[in-house]
Amino acid sequence: MAHILIAEDEDGIARVIDRALRGEGHRTTIVTDGIAALETATGGGVDLVVLDVGLPRMDGFTVLRMLRTMDEPVQIIMCTARDSVEDTVAGLDHGADDYLAKPFRVEELLARVRLRLRQAEERRGEAGAVATDQVSAGGVVVDATARTVTVDGEPVDLSVREFALAWELIEHAGQALSRDQLLDRVWGYEVTGASNVVDVYVRYLRGKLGAERISTVRGVGYRFVP
Repeated sequence: MAHILIAEDEDGIARVIDRALRGEGHRTTIVTDGIAALETATGGGVDLVVLDVGLPRMDGFTVLRMLRTMDEPVQIIMCTARDSVEDTVAGLDHGADDYLAKPFRVEELLARVRLRLRQAEERRGEAGAVATDQVSAGGVVVDATARTVTVDGEPVDLSVREFALAWELIEHAGQALSRDQLLDRVWGYEVTGASNVVDVYVRYLRGKLGAERISTVRGVGYRFVP
């Protein structure tokens, strides 16, 4: 099974998470501050990090940004008492794979862990397959290999999630994609319908790619206009 790092400074919560993950057969390591979390996650052999935002010495957002800057492939689930849309967007925008607001049910955390590990395994299994490295439509080119985006030949800087959302919309240019479809394909959410994260990120993309390129399909979601 997986090696999961629990970065949590509240002993009671850490123990509950540890017990639940071990019950699923996973190997776990507990750390109580951000620096230890960063060092352990970059030491190799960690498959997933359950990362609390309010860690001492280095907060979870900083740990997240540094791990993504170093291109660490580890899956990261952010856990925090903060539950505003802004904090959720901040975590996902800096490369978190999922986000849980405290208090949360252990069953929900375990479901998210299973989903993240399963998708990571599927991506590894597909790594050797021939895949499309570039999609384009309406003057926008998204290159997965170079991790670049150009609009009418001019480079545009997109965050990790903006890039993934742009790819999904452009790959299905002309098609109406629902919010649930986009949540599932870009964020991997199993439970959907209550989040406006998609709307927030579409607003970001419109500002960078051009508002006219992404139309709202009433009662459905969004469509990239070629």
